[in-house]
Amino acid sequence: MSQREILHTLEAVRDGSLSPQDAMLQLKLEPFQDLGFAKVDHHRELRQGVAEVIYGAGKTPEQIVKIADAMRERGQKTIMITRIEQETADYIHRFHPLEYHTLAKIGLMGSLPEPDGDGTIVVATGGTSDMPIAEEAALTAEALGNKVTRLYDVGVSGVHRLLHNMEPIMSARCIVVVAGMEGALPSVIGGLADCPVIAVPTSVGYGASLGGIAALLSMLNSCASGVSVVNIDNGFGGGYLASMINHLSNKDG
Repeated sequence: MSQREILHTLEAVRDGSLSPQDAMLQLKLEPFQDLGFAKVDHHRELRQGVAEVIYGAGKTPEQIVKIADAMRERGQKTIMITRIEQETADYIHRFHPLEYHTLAKIGLMGSLPEPDGDGTIVVATGGTSDMPIAEEAALTAEALGNKVTRLYDVGVSGVHRLLHNMEPIMSARCIVVVAGMEGALPSVIGGLADCPVIAVPTSVGYGASLGGIAALLSMLNSCASGVSVVNIDNGFGGGYLASMINHLSNKDG
């Protein structure tokens, strides 16, 4: 049950259209459902404002379907499954309508919510090779109710491409910057923008990039204020954090 649904239940008790006993029955449903191999957290949206997301890597297609069954039975309208391959998506689609995004390796059940965040989240990449992680961030933000602008392949090796996009950068509520190689782009954007910058290092790069460690260390040592860093290739984490920032003013609404 979402925060909005809880509020509607309480309002129904107040106006007499729902008895306190029936309201208690709705509210006392167990906060998680034990499927044996997984414990589905149905109260996560109540606690955090965002429903549980299925991390698909390492799970069998059958397990994912059963988890999705449990979520849909409890009324979850948008279900996101991250890090799945096409074969797994095809299997899930046999049981639930699923829109699969090949580049991001994300499956979405249900429609995306209308954006209700404060402003626009910009997702920028250093190069085209960073796009899979950037799309994971962008789709995550959209699934959580945000308007997203994508600025791809605007890295520092051709900084004029970035400077050509100053309007969306300066008007953004939050910027997710995805980059591999030496990971310099977040520092550049952090020195231009007046909003929080979330740096996402990727494992893109040649040998001495060390699978993204070089970019991670560069971002952690950024001289630009207002830059935070998530883990290597963690587009989901970047998009999620950006959504939290973009919803701060209506948190109590």
